[in-house]
Amino acid sequence: MKLLVVLGEGGHTTELLNLVDLLGDSYDYHYIVSKEDNLSANRIRYPGPIYSLSRPRGKSTGKLTAIFRIILTGIQSLWVLLCVRPAAIVSTGPAIAVPVSILGKLLGACIIFVETGSRVKTVSLTGRIMYRWADLFFVQWPQLRESLPRAVYAGRLV
Repeated sequence: MKLLVVLGEGGHTTELLNLVDLLGDSYDYHYIVSKEDNLSANRIRYPGPIYSLSRPRGKSTGKLTAIFRIILTGIQSLWVLLCVRPAAIVSTGPAIAVPVSILGKLLGACIIFVETGSRVKTVSLTGRIMYRWADLFFVQWPQLRESLPRAVYAGRLV
């Protein structure tokens, strides 16, 4: 089964690679990293093709620029999705996961989203968007289930 793993920077990558370690080597892994991320690809322990996409937005990106960048990331994502044809897309919350996941869902992939462990009391913007699209939505803190009835609490990844 092909899994498309969408890595973010820093903690997002740590959490998701811990999940990949738990899943083991029984999957055909493909990875997405942002072009601006110089570290995540070097931390991958289960080999697979790595695709670099433009980051859709940064912390200080203006709205007009963000719209253009989301479209660009969407086009890049579509190319990766058509090449890989993943059975599932797994992510922990970086912004790059949104266009990849939405387009992947429209192409028939299952979406598995894990809200980052740093979100203890409130859901991230990516989490709020992905809650509507995800087939499986995991939280790492039990109190987040109160506002997300479909969410699954299965413990911490870190």
